[in-house]
Amino acid sequence: MKKTSTKIAAWIPVILWMMLIFFLSAQSAAESSGLSSKVTELMLGLINKVVPAFSSGLVDYAYLNHVVRKLAHFLLYLVLGLLSARALRKNGITGGKQLVLAVIFCALYAVTDELHQMFVPGRSGQISDVVLDTMGGLAGVILYHSRQADKRNPS
Repeated sequence: MKKTSTKIAAWIPVILWMMLIFFLSAQSAAESSGLSSKVTELMLGLINKVVPAFSSGLVDYAYLNHVVRKLAHFLLYLVLGLLSARALRKNGITGGKQLVLAVIFCALYAVTDELHQMFVPGRSGQISDVVLDTMGGLAGVILYHSRQADKRNPS
């Protein structure tokens, strides 16, 4: 019984993270833009402390905001890749099969996420975002695999 509950429990972080992604995707264009603008302004403030030249208007705000939005896609799915690879391992699926299944899982969720956005006011589904999300998921899975390899083969 304990083993089954451990296997099921391994999926809880995955489901919670998917709920976060769904919540963020359900935001209207105005809400989403407002959130990314806050993050962009925070980043500009931090960058200005390190490189004061940025405060003189050398950075195109719209471009930086675009980068922040795309980076958010990548990082959200990087975490999903990590969590799904972990859940699969806890369920006895390891190696290449784990890697492939985790990436497919992330890619399929990215597709449903973009389809969902098509029904949100002011939002649209983008194939380029599916690709970016999938690359984030792949990066997370590779990161997870490399950490597991490091644990098995400490230098």
